[in-house]
Amino acid sequence: MNDTVLSQNAITCLIQNFGVVQTERFISLIIKEPFDYTKWQKDLYSDMTVDGLFNAASNWKQTAVATE
Repeated sequence: MNDTVLSQNAITCLIQNFGVVQTERFISLIIKEPFDYTKWQKDLYSDMTVDGLFNAASNWKQTAVATE
């Protein structure tokens, strides 16, 4: 998937889940504030073990497949 397709899919996903106005608000927040994705990911899962993260991902996958 190239960058253009990724961007289009992401925007479509945001609009479908949040609507146009909230998507625009989200994009403006990202543009305004500096964002370090690597630091965010490190902080986001800092309290989880590898096994815990694996279990959470597996549960999410099972739920996602069940709702398709």
